[in-house]
Amino acid sequence: MSYIVPIGPYHPALEEPCRIDLTCEGETVREAAIILKFNFRGVEWLAERRNFIQAVALVERVCGICSNVHAITFCRSLETIAGIEVPERARYIRVVVSELERVTSHLLWTGLAAEVMGFQTLFMTCFALRERAMDILERISGNRVHYGMNCIGGVTRDVADPGRVLGEIRRLGEETAKKIVPVFQNDRTIRARCAGIGILPEEQARAWGAVGPTARASGVPQDIRKAAPYEAYDKLEFRVPVETAGDVNARVVVRLLELIEAYGIISQALEKMPAGPLRGPEFVEIPAGEATARSEAPRGECFYYVASGGMDAPLRVKIRTPSFVNIPLVRIMVLGANLADVPLINASIDPCYSCTCR
Repeated sequence: MSYIVPIGPYHPALEEPCRIDLTCEGETVREAAIILKFNFRGVEWLAERRNFIQAVALVERVCGICSNVHAITFCRSLETIAGIEVPERARYIRVVVSELERVTSHLLWTGLAAEVMGFQTLFMTCFALRERAMDILERISGNRVHYGMNCIGGVTRDVADPGRVLGEIRRLGEETAKKIVPVFQNDRTIRARCAGIGILPEEQARAWGAVGPTARASGVPQDIRKAAPYEAYDKLEFRVPVETAGDVNARVVVRLLELIEAYGIISQALEKMPAGPLRGPEFVEIPAGEATARSEAPRGECFYYVASGGMDAPLRVKIRTPSFVNIPLVRIMVLGANLADVPLINASIDPCYSCTCR
């Protein structure tokens, strides 16, 4: 006999409003329906009614976790339309802030995953390290969230003391490798909760267009920083972690390895950062035209389409976030799973409903 178990839209295991209706036989999930759009803020509509400078600040508020990547991707679209060349130093600063944002996002996810598994000590450890990463971002930008670092043609602030930031990043990387990575990789309880759970086969990941760590945990090596390098990524050395198991444990491992790579990218960018201006022309006019831009957000590919009519506001702004692509895959992951594993499987894609329901 089957019965339906509704999770959400407001539920302790969900960070934001989402509803998942599970059809179960006993404790086994046989079908799932994902229902979104409990929030709608009209960000795209609002962006088309603001001037370009105001729109940069607006799109940064699509998400509180990956705000910087939205501003970068929007600015890159406008820079393409206007033919603006971003100074080299600004490109490196954009990389530093982007990777610090990746660090805070992945540390947030590891902490929440630990909490879902009932591992409170590990949760507090992850969040303590994340606080230090946010302190570094505050030192650079003046803000812990919504950094306001990007403008059309460059960045708004310099990294005042690269040497100090570099030292803090190296210490943070050492502590992450010592305190978090071994626990997630070796703890028997974590492996029991994660290994073989919520499997997404590679063929399904490719067919559904999975992106980011969710795709790379299923053997799809796509990373925009390598596939279509932007800013200064083509001048930095790093590898793209890929796992093939496609389960929750693989998604854990990919994010942990990406954390370590992010620390290395930040260190290289701080060491190689050239002197020079922070932005292009002071007064920017966006001519008529259209452009797209793709950036690798912490959750995967962030896509922007922007059209300009030669006025002071966009004609059209279209945003496709990584969670919009990845959330439907939860249905595939939970089929045949134990009911008690559903919250962890859902959390394993690091869903952002504010990005999706913007």
